[in-house]
Parts: sequence; structure tokens; C-alpha cells
Amino acid sequence: VQLQASGGGSVQAGGSLRLSCAASGRIFRNVIGWFRQAPGKEREFVASLIWSGISTDYADSVKGRFTISRDNAKNTVYLQMNSLKPEDTALYYCAASPRYFTTTPEVDYWGQGTQVTVSS
Repeated sequence: VQLQASGGGSVQAGGSLRLSCAASGRIFRNVIGWFRQAPGKEREFVASLIWSGISTDYADSVKGRFTISRDNAKNTVYLQMNSLKPEDTALYYCAASPRYFTTTPEVDYWGQGTQVTVSS
């Protein structure tokens, strides 16, 4: 599985961004999602979905503000981020695994990071 993340940028607090993760390879049986890592902090789980199903999962810190979705035709997963806060500032990584994950050791495949910066 190969993952290509894009869509990061700089916004003011309260703004929105949409991240994209283009996936290739055997993605059908995988869970795909997002982690983020702020400077000096550990990489943390943000959201995930099951590629072949409808189940989604979110970190408590983003519930109600972020939405993960997919476009089967484009093999792409999106992370719509609304009501952004300065504490959302981080490098966001696309991730995939054949198993459910919320921690980095459970992830088999990583995309490169895309920077999200939220100013107050």
C-alpha cells in the first residue's frame, strides 16, 4: 500500500482545511486514517475508516469538527477539518493497516506528512 497525503496549509482559528490521502495497492481490506504530530509531542491518532465498510473512528479532541470520508473511484480518503484551533497545528500523516488502529505500532503503512498550521 502506498499513500500520498496533500492539502495542508495555514489558516486562522475557526477556518477549515481538507486533507487528501491518495492510496494505491491492496487497500480494499485495510483501515485507512490520519495521525498528527505537533513539535515536541508524540504522534497521535486523529481519525480512521474501514475502506470496505462504513465504520469510522475519531479522537475525542476532533469529534464534531473533523470528518473522514472516502471516494472509492479515486481511491482517496479525505479529512475535512472545520472549526480549526491553534492546538490542531501539526504535521498530519496518512496511515493504513490491515487491522484497526489507534496507536502508531499498529500502523503498517505511512504516507508523508502534510503541515497544518492554525493561527490565533
